[in-house]
Amino acid sequence: MSENKVRKSDIIDIPALLRSYVEKWYYFAISVVVCGLLGLVYVKVVKPVYQVNANVLISQEEGGGGIGSSLSSMTFGLFGNSGYVDDEVFVISSHTVFKDVVKELGLNKVHVVRSGLLTRDFKYKDYPIDVFCNPSIPDTLRVGILFEIDVEDDGRVRITAEAKKEDIADVKADRFPVTVPTKYGDFIFNKTEYFVPDEDVSMKLTFMSYDAAAESLAEDVSIGIASKKSNVIALSFKDPNVDYAKDVLNGVIEKYNQRGIEEKNMKGQKTAEFIDSRLLLLSEDLSSSESDIEKYKKSQGIVDVSAEASYQITKKSQLEKELIAAETEFEVLKMTLDFISNPENSYSLIPTTSGSVSAQNAIGTYNTLVLERMKLVNNAKANNTALKTLEEQIDAIRKNIVASLEKTYDTSVVTLKELRSEVNAANSKLGNIPTQEREFLNIKRQQTIKETLYLFLLQKREETALMLANSIPKGLVVDEAYTLEEPVGLSKKMIVFIALFLGFCFPPVFMYFRSILRTKFTTKEEVEKLTDIPMLGEICLSRRPDTLIVKQGGSSSASELFRLIRSNLQFILGNQRDKVVLLTSTVSGEGKSFVAINLAASFAILGKKTLLVGMDVRNPKLAEYLNLNPNRGLTEYLSSDSVDLNDVIIREPIMPCLDIITSGPIPPNPSELLASTRVDELFEKMRKDYDYIIVDSAPVGMVSDTFTLARISDATAYVCRANYSSIKHIDYVNMLYADNRLKRLSLIVNGTATKTGYGYGYGRKNEED
Repeated sequence: MSENKVRKSDIIDIPALLRSYVEKWYYFAISVVVCGLLGLVYVKVVKPVYQVNANVLISQEEGGGGIGSSLSSMTFGLFGNSGYVDDEVFVISSHTVFKDVVKELGLNKVHVVRSGLLTRDFKYKDYPIDVFCNPSIPDTLRVGILFEIDVEDDGRVRITAEAKKEDIADVKADRFPVTVPTKYGDFIFNKTEYFVPDEDVSMKLTFMSYDAAAESLAEDVSIGIASKKSNVIALSFKDPNVDYAKDVLNGVIEKYNQRGIEEKNMKGQKTAEFIDSRLLLLSEDLSSSESDIEKYKKSQGIVDVSAEASYQITKKSQLEKELIAAETEFEVLKMTLDFISNPENSYSLIPTTSGSVSAQNAIGTYNTLVLERMKLVNNAKANNTALKTLEEQIDAIRKNIVASLEKTYDTSVVTLKELRSEVNAANSKLGNIPTQEREFLNIKRQQTIKETLYLFLLQKREETALMLANSIPKGLVVDEAYTLEEPVGLSKKMIVFIALFLGFCFPPVFMYFRSILRTKFTTKEEVEKLTDIPMLGEICLSRRPDTLIVKQGGSSSASELFRLIRSNLQFILGNQRDKVVLLTSTVSGEGKSFVAINLAASFAILGKKTLLVGMDVRNPKLAEYLNLNPNRGLTEYLSSDSVDLNDVIIREPIMPCLDIITSGPIPPNPSELLASTRVDELFEKMRKDYDYIIVDSAPVGMVSDTFTLARISDATAYVCRANYSSIKHIDYVNMLYADNRLKRLSLIVNGTATKTGYGYGYGRKNEED
């Protein structure tokens, strides 16, 4: 095919395309109606989906889990909690939270009730039938079970169960309750308050484990930070049932806050237990100190030591204050060191210490890691890699803290010795103070230290109790679950509009892909895009049942088309010497003989002496189509010298000026017969006697007879048929045209569809070879 033809086939003929759309108007009508109905059914069956939102503000508490440098900062560090929003998003969207919501709301059971021919409604609370089972089943179940429940109006019940696409139960009963035994356990079905007697009920109930339901629910709920600069967590859920969506979001928030309160209470309880244990020890020490004072006073006969020694004590009061403070800090340091050295407290929060700044920072980091471990332990397994890594970090930091505290302890011992030495030095200056008074003061000082520490711990115990009684959740509910007014997605009008629009789009797409995928052509215009071969014309389907449709005085559309082909053929033939027209096709059935008969008739009605020769000697059709019973045929003439030409010519059987030579009997050697010189001699004679000779030859795609006859022809009319000949046939003709194997090759397209134009309608029916 030439470059020019390729470019022509690439051009989109917009008017022709529009005409093809108009001709197939019923495609558009059917598509629009079907798509419109589907759109109406969709908006009727599919319920609108609403978006439910909720917002939670995460409070940022001070302290960060660190330990202060005083006894007051110790307690604050124990109760503090870091409010990192990213971590809290993970917590609120954790599997544990969703599992708790599923358990509380019973979401591991999904009830879908048929309410119409095409409608299925998800029932959240108002389902007519519910299922009950052993509480251990939803905890251990590993597959989802689909129950189909059908209740007739007379009360008879049928329940089938399916798991892993396998039927596991089929139970029939006359009334509820109904027990359905399965290999996973027994399930009991019973009516609820929403069951309506004397009505058919058809529903599906999906029963799954809590874990599976939690995973499914987590996929539907969207949780994230509302803004990078805020501490607000935004939750959203899209579902047709707004009550269900609201309960889910509110349940998630409630379980998250409940978990936070439990975490705080656990830390507070640990602190309370520690304080109680220290109070018990201090109570015993304080009682012992007070008993020692009492015994000393009795043994020394002292009544009011303070009144007697007030003047002397004033001088050294400052040193004693410093000594008391140092000894108090020493005791707190000792308690902390004892606490952290105890293996039972390996992963507990360190109360406090007043050591160096580095020790305080290390303890703060240690407590932060311990809190992270507490969170991780709730969801992680024992061999969790992250948990092991965190415990290794805690162990390493604890060793560093112990070393730091031991160094601080040694420093405190030295400090105490220095202060005591200074106090003793000051006491040595009080030479007139009785020895018993000094001994009494030593005993009294021990009692004062224990009393001060005891009162401090009592105060902190009350603060801890108050905190436990008034635990505030970390998540402050900014917005409880609320529904957006408009449903998400497209409106009903828009869906119907899109359906109608698609109805207009589908036919062109269908017609385009059909044209790409099909292997046959339908119109003359399509053939013109596939080839550069001259086009003689087209023949549309004729309504007439007979083969000969071109007759004297006939004015049918098919007759006019043959006249047009005749005119074009006369132009191709040119001079008077060019008389022989060879008609052929690629395969049998393309209408070659039909075209040959009517083309010959079209020349005859001009008054031209015309001869129609049937040279398709392998599959002769002329005699059958024209209802002729000749005595002799062409093959007899060619194979025998005793047969005269006048014996095979049928003189004007149909119309004046038209003679016919039929093929005759099928010979055993058709190729050799057509290649004989007798054929050349025959046509030399006929050229003298006739104005036009139309030769009906064999299809070139099946046998080589036509190529043999090309030597006696002046032009070749190649017949192809719409909706019958394939595009490969046109490629074959193009090859013949390029190789110039047939003289003056031109095309006739037969069997095109009915058209309307130039004031008349084309025909409908045509006959094949």
